[in-house]
Amino acid sequence: MPRDHEKESAVPTTDGSDTGGTARHMRADARRNQEKLLAAAAEVFVGSGVDAPIRQIAARAGVGMGTIYRHFPTRSDLVVAVFRHQIEECAEAGPRLLSEAGSPFTALQRWIDLFVDLLVTKHGLAQALQSDNSRFAPLHAYFLDRLQPVATRLLDAAAEAGEIRPGIHPYELLRGIGNLCIGHDDDPRYDPRRLITLLLQGLRRP
Repeated sequence: MPRDHEKESAVPTTDGSDTGGTARHMRADARRNQEKLLAAAAEVFVGSGVDAPIRQIAARAGVGMGTIYRHFPTRSDLVVAVFRHQIEECAEAGPRLLSEAGSPFTALQRWIDLFVDLLVTKHGLAQALQSDNSRFAPLHAYFLDRLQPVATRLLDAAAEAGEIRPGIHPYELLRGIGNLCIGHDDDPRYDPRRLITLLLQGLRRP
């Protein structure tokens, strides 16, 4: 078996020589390996769709196919994990941008750009939301549960700073942006980001 399997399968010694630090290190290694695998799968899905061969993902991640199947027994398990990972990255970026950006509105703009990346560049994954596969059904609710509170926080901060109009509903904003992104890959003349920029400018106070 590959060496990474040996690391993941190792167990602490029983003579007391192993410590919690070793266990934490192993858990950290496993987490990094899984994140590397998810990132590779996301890149392959973007380029080749969610039906891309598993061997292509394994090659991109630099692991054996057995490693992928050990973590994700079915393709739908992998697709769900990748999509959830992308949602988490987008959700976690909101508070970070709010603390780093020069203003709440700038943070909002940058976060919306990441949100559009999720909808546009990850469109192969987004198509999974429309699938008949029951495994994908909870993804839409998870999408809203994680991202709507982030949008709320950014909008509230920008409104409190006097940068945008108050009373903007986060669901309507996210839904509107999502609608603007529909069909972008069917018409090379259409760039949804230009309209989204105008939309955000329309939120500004006069």
